Amino acid sequence: MHEGSRKAIVAAFFANLGIAVAKFVAFLFTGAASMLAESIHSLADTGNQGLLMLGTKRANRPPDESHPFGYAMSRYFWAFVVALVLFSLGGVFAIYEGIDKLMHPHALESTTWAIVVLGFAIVLESYSFRTAWNETKPQLGGRSLMQFIRSTKSPELPVVLLEDTGALIGLVIAFTGLTLAVITDDARYDAAGSLAIGMLLVVVASILAIEMSSLLIGEGAEPEQVALIKAAIAQEPNVLELIHLRTMQLGPDDVLVAAKVAFDATLSFPEVAAAIDATELLIRKAVPEARMLFIEPDILRGLGEGASRQGGAAEQAESTDQ
Repeated sequence: MHEGSRKAIVAAFFANLGIAVAKFVAFLFTGAASMLAESIHSLADTGNQGLLMLGTKRANRPPDESHPFGYAMSRYFWAFVVALVLFSLGGVFAIYEGIDKLMHPHALESTTWAIVVLGFAIVLESYSFRTAWNETKPQLGGRSLMQFIRSTKSPELPVVLLEDTGALIGLVIAFTGLTLAVITDDARYDAAGSLAIGMLLVVVASILAIEMSSLLIGEGAEPEQVALIKAAIAQEPNVLELIHLRTMQLGPDDVLVAAKVAFDATLSFPEVAAAIDATELLIRKAVPEARMLFIEPDILRGLGEGASRQGGAAEQAESTDQ
């Protein structure tokens, strides 16, 4: 894992753990539905950071017979589990609690506790968000935050950023609902706050699930990497044409590359093998993340021996793709 991702996860873990304990204490004193929803939310977030660290640990295992391509995709799987936990334990529970309190409202007690705890939680959550944001900024590369979340192949920072963003908005909602409940002496505002927090968490969890499921199914490498791979293949003198190229992101720093390449038909078998090795070296130099390489040699049909690179381009459509 990138050191920045690790730092963001650790900061979020301890911040959420402290917030969860403080919110639950406030709930015991106040009985506020929004405080209970927020305490469960923070507890879920704490567990989620643990799941992200577990995914990283499992992803570092070397390939074996049952997983010859390694375990790098574990990071995507556990990030997807995080989305499910956030949806069920955070969002659905908060919605249930809000509906229950709307149907059976009761007066709030010791609201000062809740206000103090919410302020404390906002400070810790802001620290966690600031840490994640500072680690993310160098990786944006001119992209917006949403573009970064949709395009990055590393799951940890998007998860932490979305969780922290949802948590900060949820804290504001909880504070607003609790304040209105105190001013109007109507506990249904607090219940409405819990309901709003639940819907917010469902939205955040859905975004995470969509992005992580895409990586789990198997996304291709980033367009910039694909362009570098194509350019590297073209540098090998014995390559006449790249017939087709397939890539798949096995992990944030692990790309599988499968290419069908037309080589000079006059080459002997040892010369073809040497040309393939040279092509692999060029690809790895251009894209170090391309750890799994599979190059299938072929010839361009309809060309005589000694066909030139220029002639190969004209006959690409006639090449077989067996």
